[in-house]
Amino acid sequence: MNHEKTYHFEAFDTEHGPVIVEGPLSSDDLSKYTFNEGLTAFRPPEKQFEAIKGIADFEEGRIIVARNNDEIVGYVTYLHPDPLERWSEGNMEELIELGAIEVIPKFRGYRIGSQLLQVSMMDEYMENYIIISTEYYWHWDLKGTGLNIWDYRKVMEKMMAAGGLTPSPTDDPEIISHPANCLMVKIGKNVSELSVEQFDKLRFLTRYQYRQTRR
Repeated sequence: MNHEKTYHFEAFDTEHGPVIVEGPLSSDDLSKYTFNEGLTAFRPPEKQFEAIKGIADFEEGRIIVARNNDEIVGYVTYLHPDPLERWSEGNMEELIELGAIEVIPKFRGYRIGSQLLQVSMMDEYMENYIIISTEYYWHWDLKGTGLNIWDYRKVMEKMMAAGGLTPSPTDDPEIISHPANCLMVKIGKNVSELSVEQFDKLRFLTRYQYRQTRR
């Protein structure tokens, strides 16, 4: 499968200055910018910057950033699921995961997360993918936002809807371990029925494996 990437961008003003949301970017493109030290949700900022540069160089990897002048203040990543996750079983070329999305506190409240997702989906090639995001409440910034779990989930769902992702049922043990967790999914209009069927087996892999052992 040839993973095509077409650059898109949006620009708008905030009280903290102009913001450009753009991508997908290569590691060379990313190296032209600095990475805000407030981007610490997943690992120290310098390590996270190296991580997203690495993702940008994967054939299917996509990095969309929000930047204030030459400083990255938010980003979203897409890549094939981690080999240790159930979603990697079957090595589906059409399946990519929204692996991380983050915006620094200073620039929250401007719908930058939604803008990152909208710019991501401007690329027509994204219609060739099943896009998933696994949402776990223990990754959410409840303290920084002051929201409770359910209010945060509402905000998260609204943001994901900007990219066309909606909640989808699954029997994944980690996701069903808490009712606030969820699987978000967008199935591109060019995805084959065979791939959708294969993905449905992944969504209910525990049930499917049980049926197989019963035969």
